[in-house]
Amino acid sequence: MEDWLYYLLSFTLCLALHLLLRAVTGKLAAPPRLPPGSSAVTVIIGPLLFLGRSNFAVKPIIRAARRCVVESVMAVQREFSTSALGFQALGMYPAVTKLVFRRRWRQMLSLRRRQEELYIPLIRAREARHRHGVAGEEGVAASYVDSLLTLRIPENGGRNLTEGEMASLCAEFFVAGTESTAAVAQWIMANLVARPEIQAKLRQEIRAVVGVGGGGVQEEHLRMPYLRAVVLEALRLHPPGHFVRPHAAVPDDDDDAAAALIDGFHVPRHATVNFTVADMALDEAVWPDAARFRPERFLPGGEGADVDLTGGREIKRMPFGAGRRACPGVALALLHLECLVGNLVAASEWRDVAGEAVNFAEKQEISVVMRRPLRAVAMPCHTILQIKI
Repeated sequence: MEDWLYYLLSFTLCLALHLLLRAVTGKLAAPPRLPPGSSAVTVIIGPLLFLGRSNFAVKPIIRAARRCVVESVMAVQREFSTSALGFQALGMYPAVTKLVFRRRWRQMLSLRRRQEELYIPLIRAREARHRHGVAGEEGVAASYVDSLLTLRIPENGGRNLTEGEMASLCAEFFVAGTESTAAVAQWIMANLVARPEIQAKLRQEIRAVVGVGGGGVQEEHLRMPYLRAVVLEALRLHPPGHFVRPHAAVPDDDDDAAAALIDGFHVPRHATVNFTVADMALDEAVWPDAARFRPERFLPGGEGADVDLTGGREIKRMPFGAGRRACPGVALALLHLECLVGNLVAASEWRDVAGEAVNFAEKQEISVVMRRPLRAVAMPCHTILQIKI
């Protein structure tokens, strides 16, 4: 019998006996001297049943609890990703829009409450480890929450972050750190499934570096130019967002009629400025045959060989933004994408499902994702597996 079933039945039996004896002996003048709500049978039988299992272990229960927490985080974040665009309407004249879109307002409040109920206990648990000096001990990994607990806000007198602010930053970290990377990884694999000749060329490079059955692509192997070119080409064709964060045009002099002069065009003061990241990367004047997935353009001699992702020299594309407000996780995102794609391609040959061509239609969520998630057939070690990514 499974442990969890054994303990459930034991608890049910003890509870039934307890209720039965209370009903029978409820009118006794001198009840036995036991803890309130207890009976002799339940006090004796309960521990005996609990100890009757010699193979009792706490670790499986802890693992199940952790798995439950992870699944809860995934569910909340998934709902946030699919609903966040609709919440943007509430930012315009909130006093009015929260009345007009009452259902959307209630959904946002419910989602926010569930985020706090999920994240704040975890934050407090980490804070308790800090107070007892456990988090800083050797061998204990540092976490993102550790950095938030020690953060100070200089503009507000050096105060700490509130629990609500830390919960918001954790939710944002999940979206920025995983959602966009997962979306781009799926776009990369979709292009490799649709273009098997590129996939075969990439596998050849990986095996030349790692070897056949070499244990997978590790961080020290990530100096493979064609693997990097495949990732960069996917970021060009499928940036995680089609726009960057809007900016305001602020003049240097209050007397100036325009805040900036760009190619002879006067940008009005305080105008909201945005950049079409996706259209930039499809400019035929910069990227010949721009609609085609061609990683060779990022190899030496190609038009993108010297591309600068941060926009320090020139801006041909900016999937991570540019300048001071560029995404701080550029290096980490590239590391994750190269490791993931490299291991997937090294381990298996990926083909499209018979009769189902890869559909490159887009859908806007927090990131731009595939409208129809990729379905592919993986062939590792002569075994055919149908996988939905």
